[in-house]
Amino acid sequence: MTLDEKHIGMKLPVYTATADAWRLRFFAKATGETNPVYFDEAAAHDAGYPGLPLPPTFLFSLEFEQPSTAWRDAIGIEPSRILHGEQSFTYHHMAFAGDVLRFESRIADIYDKKNGALWFIVRETRVGNACGEHVADLRSVIVQR
Repeated sequence: MTLDEKHIGMKLPVYTATADAWRLRFFAKATGETNPVYFDEAAAHDAGYPGLPLPPTFLFSLEFEQPSTAWRDAIGIEPSRILHGEQSFTYHHMAFAGDVLRFESRIADIYDKKNGALWFIVRETRVGNACGEHVADLRSVIVQR
């Protein structure tokens, strides 16, 4: 299946997600985190934080909460044929439990390798908080076989 490069630059629907404390704790535990600032409000406050900070890479899991998947259909992505290729994070501002985060994504690139046997879809996402602060930039690559 060929994916159309005309979708490069396509903006995905903007959405918000809340960083719930219970989810931060669950994620930290699942990823093997042992630092108490990710589990214990008192430890977080003692470390100078207003609440539990988001564990590294947690924003990736919130990115999955995008309510609309119509963009995948528009591009021609077949969920049964995709793999997670890569992800990267550039952090600009701390985020904490209870923060409502705004996700603005766009398709940054679409390209193939192996004469079209593999298609790569690059998504870039800017994450901000309710105060308008730039929290992070996310980059993920989906590979379609």
